[in-house]
Amino acid sequence: MRKLSIAAAAAALLLPLSSRAQGLKEVQGSFLEPLQQRDSILVADQLRYGFTLEDVAEGTELRMQDYSKAFGDTLVVVRNWKVDTLKTIRSGRKGPARYNLRADVVLSPFEAGSYTLPPIAVQRILPGGAVDTLVFDAQKMEVTTIQVDTTTFVPHDIKGQMRYPLTFKEILPYILGVLLLAALAYLVWRFVIKRRKDEAQAHKDPPYIVALRRLDGFRGEKFWVPEKQKAYYSGITDTLREYIADTFGIDAREMTTAEIFDALKGHERLTDELYGSTKDLFELADFVKFAKHVASDEENAAALPLSVRFVTSTYQSTLEDESQQGRDDNEKEAE
Repeated sequence: MRKLSIAAAAAALLLPLSSRAQGLKEVQGSFLEPLQQRDSILVADQLRYGFTLEDVAEGTELRMQDYSKAFGDTLVVVRNWKVDTLKTIRSGRKGPARYNLRADVVLSPFEAGSYTLPPIAVQRILPGGAVDTLVFDAQKMEVTTIQVDTTTFVPHDIKGQMRYPLTFKEILPYILGVLLLAALAYLVWRFVIKRRKDEAQAHKDPPYIVALRRLDGFRGEKFWVPEKQKAYYSGITDTLREYIADTFGIDAREMTTAEIFDALKGHERLTDELYGSTKDLFELADFVKFAKHVASDEENAAALPLSVRFVTSTYQSTLEDESQQGRDDNEKEAE
């Protein structure tokens, strides 16, 4: 049962209906309304089943039967009783109010067929204590299903997954990713091309130009700190090794210090002083690279100028030799 207390808020509560029907009155006013806008009732449709009651005095209590488990599985109660106030009538500002009410439950049939709904019994307790029972007329409904003509029915294949068009916001991260990869690829390409050009240019330049350019990159005291000395001396001696290989025609790149200076010993382009100083430099570099020796500031300061002097001195000797060879060739042609 539901109990309705008609007060200012017109609240509805569930209460059991008394088994003793006092003042039984059969009245009209029930309704059955489908929530779906169609001219027939189909399986699983939802309908409102209820009643309207007018001129209900303030303080009246209404008790309705609990329908939540009244119909079984074929007719399900989707929502139990709900009471709405349609209109409030007052006689004067402070006079007692009277109400027009509407109460209904929501039902849903799950089997086709004819249904005769039970009459709606409402116990009414008036403000003075008098009790009567209102019985609203029963409603009928015809529930149908969607008919399928099996003679003309044609089965169809299962539809594929529906695909929605991509939006610009969805593809924007992919566009940015592609642009970023393209930019990185372009930078790598430029770096590789530039490096190849530099290497090609270096090979085109005379050996002494290449050597002096590389040695110039080791200027400054920043290379003198112990943790950078290995790179400092390796860079200087590797540059001299390539210069010696290109200028003196010996494979200095793959030779040890002792082998290099055995091959250079007594060379006409080298003075004894330059030969000894350069050999000392290579031996010092070996100690720094392989024996973890820490060179002094004086040794660091002298290493680069000595390397430059070795290149310039031997290069000048090469130019003098080439000039002398040119003069000898001219004299031979003149004879």
